Amino acid sequence: MTALVGFGLLSFNSCTDLSEEVFSEVLEKEYQPQERDLPTILAPVYASFRNLMFGWQGYFDLQEESADHIITPVRPNGWDDAGTYRRMHQHTWTTIQWQPYNTWQQAYSSITKANRVIMQIEDGTLPLPESVGKSAIAELRAARALAYYLLLDNHGNVPIVTDYRDVSLPEQKTRKEVYDFVVNELTTVIPLLSNEVGSMYGRMNVWAARALLAKVYLNSEVYVGVSSWDKVISLTDDIINANKYRLDTEYKSVFSPTNQNSPEIIFSVPYDEVYGQGSQIHMKTLDPLSRLVYNMAAGPWGGNCAVPQFIDSYDKEDQRLYDSWIQGPQYHATTGELVITYEKAVPGIGGDGTIAASNAGYRIGKYEIKKGATNNLDNDYPMFRYADVLLMKAEALLRTGRESDAAVLVSQVRERAFRANPTKATVSGADLLGGSKYNYGLQNKDGSVAGTNGGQDIKYGRFLDELGWEFTAEAHRRQDIIRFGVFQTKSWFNHAPHANAQSRTLFPIPNDEINKNPKLKQNTGY
Repeated sequence: MTALVGFGLLSFNSCTDLSEEVFSEVLEKEYQPQERDLPTILAPVYASFRNLMFGWQGYFDLQEESADHIITPVRPNGWDDAGTYRRMHQHTWTTIQWQPYNTWQQAYSSITKANRVIMQIEDGTLPLPESVGKSAIAELRAARALAYYLLLDNHGNVPIVTDYRDVSLPEQKTRKEVYDFVVNELTTVIPLLSNEVGSMYGRMNVWAARALLAKVYLNSEVYVGVSSWDKVISLTDDIINANKYRLDTEYKSVFSPTNQNSPEIIFSVPYDEVYGQGSQIHMKTLDPLSRLVYNMAAGPWGGNCAVPQFIDSYDKEDQRLYDSWIQGPQYHATTGELVITYEKAVPGIGGDGTIAASNAGYRIGKYEIKKGATNNLDNDYPMFRYADVLLMKAEALLRTGRESDAAVLVSQVRERAFRANPTKATVSGADLLGGSKYNYGLQNKDGSVAGTNGGQDIKYGRFLDELGWEFTAEAHRRQDIIRFGVFQTKSWFNHAPHANAQSRTLFPIPNDEINKNPKLKQNTGY
């Protein structure tokens, strides 16, 4: 909080006395914040997550462009971008690649803002009532832990900074030290967090913190070499048994422009087309002609699309195939005339003279595009939702020999996707123990898959498929296929395993950061 608090942070009752003296600024010493002011005080910490998640070259791109669902091929209108997307697809990014750097910068932006407000509460600069200050600090630590979790997952060996007053160059920590910090922070603050749901939308309440901690434990074998399946089960049971959340009746509602009303969302990053901009997936994925389909106020850029091999893995009766991907003929919003037809086939990523046609590849339609959309969507990003909780528990059960119990949860999640044929919603434990339906291998320009290594040899591959069908285009995929060993070993589209594949499970420490801080050492393999 600076020395002056803007008038916009305060609320006053209406008054009919037009001679009232009005102040545009309030001196810090006269500002006495109350619990109702917390959303405004904490807002800057959460605001950084908007650019971090869906911002240009942000977390969404890191998780999806490096994985096996989404590609950005060269198009007639560009998209080579000096090989940026090709390097992401083929895992040949470098230490000066700008793509991984945005996530680093935005995560530390949230961390710095959280540290500043914690300091202000602790030293009395922000004079909150004691009980309110205590809960605010707990929430700030949880939000800070979320930012550190993203750094843990992407960069691994990063500095831990908790004191806003400390201006010395921070020491680099090992991935295990960062993991321990995140676990300890969440374990400490969970008892202090609010258990409210509606009023805490878009903020770290106790359920969001438990979902985050469960996610950290889900990946603990990747992060620190030790599995924590029982802890995943315990935390997800806490959320399930609380009966605070449930699966939404409609899959599409979880991603609609009014998805703040969904009973499934545990923690979201809120977006608004005017006041909270940054959700521009539709701009990046739609062909420019699609502006006529949605009567858009802006012209899309026509970049990314689905990997055809992934599309082929779906059951054609799975409604998620149609709710997640824009495909086939698209018609003018007012005349009804055919505008463009999106075809599944994509000839290649580019770099060898290959150019994908404007209509090549199914487009991301998961985040509903309303008629008259601008270049920013209202749809919030559901980082943790109830289906994720159910499938985290299912995976932990599966990996500890309780595949039949896991199948019950998977079937529960599948039900809404197979209403037209309910018998297909049910899976067995034996199904989940089988391999993947994804036809892994390098794709030829004609769409055939050569040198195929398939997916049948992937342990629990069918369960990995379930994660893919449910969470495609939700910034889950890189993390999931690392955990299942696919990221390091399989080929898909124009991607073959990197010669030093294990090193690619972490992004490099950005060169600019190393240049600024000689205490930082580059991650192995770069």
